[in-house]
Amino acid sequence: MSESLATVAYIGAAILFILSLGGLSNPETSRRGNFYGIVGMTIAVLATVLGPRVTAAGVPWIIGALAVGGGIGLYAARKVQMTQMPELVALMHSLVGLAACLVGFASYVDTSIQFGGAEKAIHEVEIYIGILIGAVTFSGSIIAFGKLSGKIGGKPLLLPGRHWLNLIALLVVIWFGYLFLQAHDPAAGMMPLIVMTVIALLFGIHMVMAIGGADMPVVVSMLNSYSGWAAAATGFMLANDLLIVTGALVGSSGAILSYIMCRAMNRNFVSVIAGGFGTGAGAASAASGAAQPAGEVVAVSAAETAEMLRAAKNVIIIPGYGMAVAQAQHTVYEITKLLREKGVNVRFGIHPVAGRMPGHMNVLLAEAKVPYDIVLEMDEINDDFSDTDVSIVIGANDIVNPAAEDDPTSPIAGMPVLQVWKSKTSIVMKRSMASGYAGVDNPLFFKENNRMLFGDAKKMLDEVLGALKA
Repeated sequence: MSESLATVAYIGAAILFILSLGGLSNPETSRRGNFYGIVGMTIAVLATVLGPRVTAAGVPWIIGALAVGGGIGLYAARKVQMTQMPELVALMHSLVGLAACLVGFASYVDTSIQFGGAEKAIHEVEIYIGILIGAVTFSGSIIAFGKLSGKIGGKPLLLPGRHWLNLIALLVVIWFGYLFLQAHDPAAGMMPLIVMTVIALLFGIHMVMAIGGADMPVVVSMLNSYSGWAAAATGFMLANDLLIVTGALVGSSGAILSYIMCRAMNRNFVSVIAGGFGTGAGAASAASGAAQPAGEVVAVSAAETAEMLRAAKNVIIIPGYGMAVAQAQHTVYEITKLLREKGVNVRFGIHPVAGRMPGHMNVLLAEAKVPYDIVLEMDEINDDFSDTDVSIVIGANDIVNPAAEDDPTSPIAGMPVLQVWKSKTSIVMKRSMASGYAGVDNPLFFKENNRMLFGDAKKMLDEVLGALKA
């Protein structure tokens, strides 16, 4: 393939990637967006492999790598459960960061690339920044994977003087960057490059370890942005225009998504990076003297829940991570279908940070074939709770916590939440009275119009479905 034809293919792939992002912004067009992305990536890979920069001797190695990587991806796609998608996404981000680091070191020691003067300095800056971003993305994503999979606790690790440690690390990275640019050959520049890489890896670990469990959706979108910038840096190192464009698209969209996630939690990006909001926050609130929820919890059975649903005209379902863990989305769809056939107006309310990654609940409901037009965002449905007969909360806690509006001392004070307590009756499905992922107690459980349906969400919903059919 000639260089001009490869360039045309890259332009076409870039356009398809932009169309893919546009399609993924809406559930109804997400399949089309996914298709555009697949076609664009296929064109990009073929244009690269068949392009003028790849020699015949390198093709077998590339085909072998594609076979191994494609096989692993196919296996993961078939075996990984939807509940494991957040940690899988974090793991994929780590691979992008690792690739940026490896490409950076390979580009630095590649003697076939000869630069002089300003071009040499620019190339070395690209390498240094690329490895820096890649190392932070790699180690941070590994820790995020551990937290999302439960292998690492969600409680934030807040080291004494952590901000001073970060500042010192930044100054050391800048100093070694100066030494790296002053090196006359790769052997001399390798030492400052390795030191910077180690510091970047430690910084990535420290940064994500300091972030509380409740902020994990923000962390996933943040790492998504980092992986994009790492890919863009790789594109600069390899002089690959498509990689630069694609990385910039992912990086900027991830940054915008992080902003949306932060706004949905009434947090700013700096406070998320600073950490501290996660499991254990409830204890901190109690220690500060904040009023604790009080009252009597009223439990209901699956049969009683079915009776309330049968008598309702308007029902809103609020899914949370508990629904994902129980894999109850298909039973939820069956209940929804049955109620709609009986003339009940059933809709879903989705909080932007429900689950463990952006759009987690939307993906689960789409998998269960829940119609897109009845799945509404928080801002679209919050005003309708006062006209709702029954609201069912399935395995969610923090996103329906009235303390966010009523208690200024709460760790989640000011966070926009779904106002289910305004319904005539709210039913919360939980395994126990334990606090949610943020570790904050929920006064909703004790409100007069609230009922608690305790047990595994899948088992309880199966019983509700059976009672409705009977």
